[in-house]
Amino acid sequence: MALLGERTGRSRNRPLPSPPAAPPRRTPRKLPGLALAAAGVAVAWAVHHLVPGVPMLTVAVVLGIAAAHVPGVAHAFVRGSGKAGLTFAGKRLMRVGVVLLGLKLSLDDVLGLGWASVGMVLCVVAVTFLGTWWLGRRMGLRGDQPLLIATGYSICGASAIGAVSEVSESDERDTATSVALVTLCGTLAIAVLPLLQHPLGLSDAEFGRWVGASVHDVGQVVATAQTAGAGALGDAVLVKLMRVALLAPLVAAVALSVRARRQGRGSTEGASGAAKAGTAGAKRPPLVPLFVVGFLAMVALRTTGWLPGGAIDAAGTVQELLLAAALFGLGSAVDLPSLTRTGGRVAALGLVSWGVIAGISYVGVVLTY
Repeated sequence: MALLGERTGRSRNRPLPSPPAAPPRRTPRKLPGLALAAAGVAVAWAVHHLVPGVPMLTVAVVLGIAAAHVPGVAHAFVRGSGKAGLTFAGKRLMRVGVVLLGLKLSLDDVLGLGWASVGMVLCVVAVTFLGTWWLGRRMGLRGDQPLLIATGYSICGASAIGAVSEVSESDERDTATSVALVTLCGTLAIAVLPLLQHPLGLSDAEFGRWVGASVHDVGQVVATAQTAGAGALGDAVLVKLMRVALLAPLVAAVALSVRARRQGRGSTEGASGAAKAGTAGAKRPPLVPLFVVGFLAMVALRTTGWLPGGAIDAAGTVQELLLAAALFGLGSAVDLPSLTRTGGRVAALGLVSWGVIAGISYVGVVLTY
């Protein structure tokens, strides 16, 4: 009994376990970064409306780069608590923006330019892409930079880089560096190309087609071509959208290449049972990414003529805002100190590629118009 009393006393004196603490209320991981991206888009929109010649997407990239290098902000927020949301913007919002980009393109408009112009655009894109990719590899640029820079220069600037980096699973720094380079050269084109129209003997229509075939981003094309009037602007946008249409087959080709490379790696590692298990569990990229299917569906929808003009305009506004947020996110991943270490080679590749696409497209326009 005494022993029982001792045990009972000890258990009576033992402190009761404290109730489990309520989980702390946390802000969703992506919200801070998305809020910063939204603020960047608002500033970019205001700058564009104050200075219409400066495309909103270009301002968004520059603001993203600037935000990542403000003392006291970069590491504490952009590289820290805001990184998840900024990465989400640079990847997921980019996909939605690319899908909506398809609503700008109608097959009827493209074919209306004639098969000669279609052939010219195909040649310009193929030569620029293959030449830039080959030269970038020869120059020893790191990772996927040759592929991404070639994509941006030949198709549609930062939007194409974002789409291809998704399926190639490129390093974030390679993507950010490529976006910064193609944005810089596209911005320079706004000032340089109009000065060359008359020395090169181009009519307004020829100048518009030259701009559409050689300038990278859609917004930069508009800002450059509008200096020669409404007719030049219309031709420039149509030629540019023909290049945009090639984004879908290019992304599908990159996805197939990644898939084949993984399968080849899996068969090479097949002698090891552990390697087999790892390969079997690896996620295989789809033959055609879902956002590319969405892009083609939007092109088909626009071609039917079912959508009213107001809906197309509204979708265009949403698309531009989404791409601006995505490019702000990509710009925030640029690390200027690391960029300076390979900046000379990257800049050289950009200038050469810019010269190639400008020269080839000039010859193509003169021969086909």
